[in-house]
Amino acid sequence: MRTDTSPGTLPAREHLPAAGAGTPVLDVVIPVYNEEKDLQPCVLGLHEHLKRTFPYAFRITIADNASTDTTPQVAARLEAEIAEVKSFRLDQKGRGRALRTVWSASDAPILAYMDVDLSTDLNALLPLVAPLISGHSDLAIGSRLARTSRVVRGPKRELISRAYNLILRGSLQARFSDAQCGFKAIRRDVAQALLPLVEDTGWFFDTEMLVLAERAGLRIHEVPVDWVDDPDSTVHIVKTATDDLKGVWRIGKAMATGSLPLDRLTRPFGDDPRDREIQDVPRGLARQLVGFCVVGGLSTLFYLGLYSVFRQFSGSQIANALALLVSAVANTAANRRLTFGVRGRGGAVRHQAQGLVVLGIGLVLTSGSLAALNAATGNPSHSTELAVLIAANLAATVLRFLLFRAWVFPDRRDDFPALPSPVVAQGASSPAYLTGAFRYDPQSPQSPQDQGYQQAPLPQRPTAPQAPYDTAQFPAGSDAAGSPWRDATMPLQPVRPHDTDPKDSR
Repeated sequence: MRTDTSPGTLPAREHLPAAGAGTPVLDVVIPVYNEEKDLQPCVLGLHEHLKRTFPYAFRITIADNASTDTTPQVAARLEAEIAEVKSFRLDQKGRGRALRTVWSASDAPILAYMDVDLSTDLNALLPLVAPLISGHSDLAIGSRLARTSRVVRGPKRELISRAYNLILRGSLQARFSDAQCGFKAIRRDVAQALLPLVEDTGWFFDTEMLVLAERAGLRIHEVPVDWVDDPDSTVHIVKTATDDLKGVWRIGKAMATGSLPLDRLTRPFGDDPRDREIQDVPRGLARQLVGFCVVGGLSTLFYLGLYSVFRQFSGSQIANALALLVSAVANTAANRRLTFGVRGRGGAVRHQAQGLVVLGIGLVLTSGSLAALNAATGNPSHSTELAVLIAANLAATVLRFLLFRAWVFPDRRDDFPALPSPVVAQGASSPAYLTGAFRYDPQSPQSPQDQGYQQAPLPQRPTAPQAPYDTAQFPAGSDAAGSPWRDATMPLQPVRPHDTDPKDSR
C-alpha cells in the first residue's frame, strides 16, 4: 500500500534470537474484573503449563480492571509467591483499556492475552506465538470457527458468534474467522504502531485491532482451538453486541472516508518474497497495470453509456465532451484509490485537476478522430462512431496510464529520507536481543557468504534483576507514555528487530 505521506514505519520481520537476554520473550496478560474465584487457578495452571512446555522466558501479567472484590489482593499474593507473575491495577474498567496499557508498558517482544476462565485449551498457546517468534506473522488469533476446532457451547452463543462474524465479513470485508476469541498475540513492534490507532477500550478492541491490521496488509495467523464455554461468564451479551455494532459502523465509516492512517503500518518493500524487485521493471508496475486495465474497462463502458445517452439530445462533439468529463472524474478517483493506492483526502483536488489535463489530451484524440470521420464520410452511422471512439480511447488509455504513473501519481518512496535506526539500550526496559544476531556492515569483509553481515555479540544477562516496567498506575485515558490514546496523529517510533544500515533501502 502506498500513500502520499509515509513510506511505512514497521521494520521487516525477523526471527527472534534463541539466546535469552534477561527479558521475557512472552508476556501473557490476563485482564480481570471481580475474578477472585477464578484468578488463582488460572494463573497457577498457566504458569505450570508454560514452565513445562514453553522454551523461552515468559511473564504472566494480571491486569485488574478496577475490581471491587478481593481480586487485587489475590493478584498481589500471586505476584509475591511466583517470580514470573506481575500484577497491574487500573482505575477504570475495559478489557481494551487494560490490554492497551499493559502491552504499551511491556518490554517483551511477544505480547499475548487470554481470558481468565481458561476456556481455550492451553496446548494452543505455543502454536499461537510460534509464528510471531519466527517472524512469519504479525498477529495471531485463536479461532473457534475453524474447521478443525472443537467447541462446546450453547446454541445462543454459537448463533451470536457466527452472526457477528458474518456481519464483519459483509460490512468490513474481514477475512479472519473469529474476532472475539479471548486468545490472541501480537509482536511488540507491531503493537507500538497499531495500538495508537485503536479507539475502543472495551470488547470491540479485538475486532478493531484485527480489522485495521488486515486492512494495512499485516499477516494474521489463525490457530484452531479447543474451547469450552464458561456458563458463569460475566459478559453482558446484549450490551456487548450493541457496542460492537456501533464499533462496526464507526470503522466502516472511517474506511469509507479514507480517514484511517493505515500507511503507518506498512511493511518495507522486500519483506515479502513476492515483492522482490525484477531487473529493469519499476516497483508495482504489474499490479498497477492490472488495476488500471480493470478501472479503464469499466470506465470505457461507463463512457460509452453516457455518450449514447447524451447523443440523444446533442451533437456528437458535445456528447463526447460531456461523457468524457463525467467518466474522467470517476476514472481519476478510482485509479487514485484502487490502482495507485493513494488514501485519504490529501491532494485529491490536485489529482483531479491533473486528471482533467489528462482528460484534455484524451479529448483532443477522440474529438480529432470524430472530426476526421465526419470529414471522410459526411454522415457516419452511430455504430461507426462508436468503433472510431473505441480505437481512439485505446490510444488515449495508454497515454493516460503513462501520465498517471509519471505525473499525477508518481511513486514517491525514494523521495523520503531513510528512517533512522533507533539505538536500543541494554537494559530490562529495552529488549537488547531485538537487535538481532547479525548487524549489517557494508564495509565488513568478515561476513557470511561475504555479504556484509558481521556477527554481533549477544547481550549478557543482567547481573541484578530490574523491574520490567513501572507498576505505578497510569492515569485514566492515557497510555504508558502519558499520551492520549485517541490521538491517532501522535508520532510513532518503531522498534526495529535488528540494526539497519542507513543505505539499506528496506
